[in-house]
Amino acid sequence: MLNRKAILVAISLLALAACSGPESGGGAKSPMPAVPVTTTIVETVTWVDSFEAVGTTKARESITLTAKITETVRKVNFRDGQHVDAGDVLVEMTSGQQVAALAEAQANYKDAERLMQRNDDLVGKGTVSQQVADTARATQESSKARVAFLRAQLSDRVVTAPFSGVLGLRQVSVGALVTPGTVITTLDNIDTITLDFSMPERFLAALSPGLDVQATSVAYPGRSFDGAIVSVDSRVDPVTRAILVRAEIPNEDGALRAGMLLTVRVLRPEREVLAVPEITIEQIGTDSFVYVVDTTGKVKREIVTLGARKGGMVEVLDGLEAGTRIVRDGTVKLRDGSMIVDTSRAGTEPE
Repeated sequence: MLNRKAILVAISLLALAACSGPESGGGAKSPMPAVPVTTTIVETVTWVDSFEAVGTTKARESITLTAKITETVRKVNFRDGQHVDAGDVLVEMTSGQQVAALAEAQANYKDAERLMQRNDDLVGKGTVSQQVADTARATQESSKARVAFLRAQLSDRVVTAPFSGVLGLRQVSVGALVTPGTVITTLDNIDTITLDFSMPERFLAALSPGLDVQATSVAYPGRSFDGAIVSVDSRVDPVTRAILVRAEIPNEDGALRAGMLLTVRVLRPEREVLAVPEITIEQIGTDSFVYVVDTTGKVKREIVTLGARKGGMVEVLDGLEAGTRIVRDGTVKLRDGSMIVDTSRAGTEPE
């Protein structure tokens, strides 16, 4: 029995000796090792808010040219896709009878005008009555109206470009019989492209003429088309709760065509904000926080209020000041009060 007690005492002494060995520091708790991290400085940056939509392009001016009368085509003066100026003659219809009738009417008008002037002179001399002079004047005015009528008929037999632009595909040939409404071609002014797109009602207060837009198309990867909003519709669609917005985009090289689908970003005016990389933010529940580094290399957890996000950066509305150093990478192993080793500043002189 005594030997058993002696053995138990010996085991206890050995256990105490092990606990009080050099690795335990005499029973004192060892300090936590410093955590290697990288840091960054909170800076003020220029921030541009934006929101995206999808829109359809339209020509600034666009019409379908059609025939006005029933007649055969005598001459076609354009090619598919040709650029024309306002007033250029595109199609001429058969008009021989009208040309002859106009020449006859012009001759009659000249005779009636000479007769009217002669009778006016004779009335002044008293050799012709006023009634004869009035009859001559009426004949002259009737002849003038006849000339105007025939000229209008001739103008209907000529199709001209009402504005400068690019023609579409030709739909008629020489000798074809056309009737009112027959499509001849299309004409689009695409020097400036109109882009219509819808925005949700919640963005209404942020939309106004003059805001810059950037549009992209799958047809031109990597290219951006810059323009500006020119108008915002006066009504919100009661079904979709969206409002129609119109922008104009310069198109000097003619790359954009009517009917294209573009992705558009509306850019709000620039503003100065505090922004940090999204990787610096830790989230616990509804709280967002960062680790602020003090001059001794210790970190402190600071709750921050966040705003907009863009391109891997996040706006800080409250909780930080410009010039503050915060942890960028390595936040997973940190706790409030942890010591750090800033590997991003290795080899630099201490502050």
